[in-house]
Amino acid sequence: MTRAPRLVGVIGGGRMGAGIAQSFAAAGSTVVIVESGEPAAAAALYRIATGLRLAAERGFLDEPAELVIGRVTTVASPHELPAAADLVVEAVPEDAALKSRLLAAAEQAVGEHTVLASNTSSLSVADLGSVLARPGRFLGMHFFNPVPASELIELVVAPGTSDGTVRAALAWTHALGKKDVVVKDSPGFASSRLGVALGLEAIRMAEEGVAGPAAIDDAMRLGYKHPMGPLRLTDLVGLDVRLAIAEHLHATLGDRFAPPRLLRDKVARGELGRKTGQGFYAWE
Repeated sequence: MTRAPRLVGVIGGGRMGAGIAQSFAAAGSTVVIVESGEPAAAAALYRIATGLRLAAERGFLDEPAELVIGRVTTVASPHELPAAADLVVEAVPEDAALKSRLLAAAEQAVGEHTVLASNTSSLSVADLGSVLARPGRFLGMHFFNPVPASELIELVVAPGTSDGTVRAALAWTHALGKKDVVVKDSPGFASSRLGVALGLEAIRMAEEGVAGPAAIDDAMRLGYKHPMGPLRLTDLVGLDVRLAIAEHLHATLGDRFAPPRLLRDKVARGELGRKTGQGFYAWE
């Protein structure tokens, strides 16, 4: 039976970071979250506690929620991560410079055995790892939203990633009760490249008046058995996040990933999806 890592660091306590922290804590790991500022740290702990209590109510936890919550703490800087950490996952926004800076700081704090990972959904893992003294212990661990309920972790292997690092990441993925896909480091990997292509075409169809958002989504949900349509999924992911990924793929893979004007306009108006209450749908 595979075991979760004993001690995990998570850099960033937003929706994705909190979900990653919750998943590892529920699997038995002690988790340290890096989040600067007391309000942000408190918000991260609140997200995790809320998620764990909901999981307990639904019978998805093997332990009382309060016991699991007690395994999660916060620090203000990656320099404060424990040297004994088995794994550190960076989960901040898709800003390559920010990610690289935080990963480099984390490497200075942790021991030589620690595996470092990025939750990037599209950026080059090799480029992010180029700032590290030991890039062989680094890979992409792309989690999916909402992390506790999603089945998949996409493991992204750069040319310099060691076989031992991949084996450890595979074991931890299975310890979380999730399935893996292992892909080589390329723009958008497998999931984002395909998901963004479908989402952008759906946005173009809405822009051209081919059909309304609900009809476009129903075509994929009912006709192709997708769990939800591409426009509702875009709202859940965040239109700003989808735009950032599309711009990166446009720059690296060409015009087929050019963001539609409708997407740019919505982001400019602050219509970012569920997190702002309005995207392609109105959200409470």
